[in-house]
Amino acid sequence: MTSTATETETATDTAENSPAAGAPKEVVLRYFDALVAGDQDVIRDSWAEDGSCWYAGDLPISGTWQGRDQVINGFLATAFAHLDPEREIGARVTNIFGEGEQVSVEWDSWGTGRTGRPYRQKNTAIFTVRDGAIVSMREYADTQHWERALVAERG
Repeated sequence: MTSTATETETATDTAENSPAAGAPKEVVLRYFDALVAGDQDVIRDSWAEDGSCWYAGDLPISGTWQGRDQVINGFLATAFAHLDPEREIGARVTNIFGEGEQVSVEWDSWGTGRTGRPYRQKNTAIFTVRDGAIVSMREYADTQHWERALVAERG
């Protein structure tokens, strides 16, 4: 899950405005920085042991992934497995807001699928953060674009 993104203005630029380490927005921004940097330790530490991730549609990443190990080794690993690791992979947070333990994030993500097709996506997710860790994420994106860009032609 390494990334060669040239635009990494996630937590580095935005977290300075966040009130305290461990605050929900900071936890989510740190997670995005770790995804861009490929920092597996921070990615893992960002999720609660019983955290869950949900993605719409009928894609290889769709459904509910329950538990930190499934989120990381299932959802994230499956998503990154569809991207060409030899080409640039990136993400840039474009908007974040939240109140209490709920955080809403919009971001751009890009890469090239192993299919050779470009992937350019605008994503939105609602995170719930408790005790400094992500306990849930519900992600919304253009699932048709994901399939067209990243899933090989079906026979």
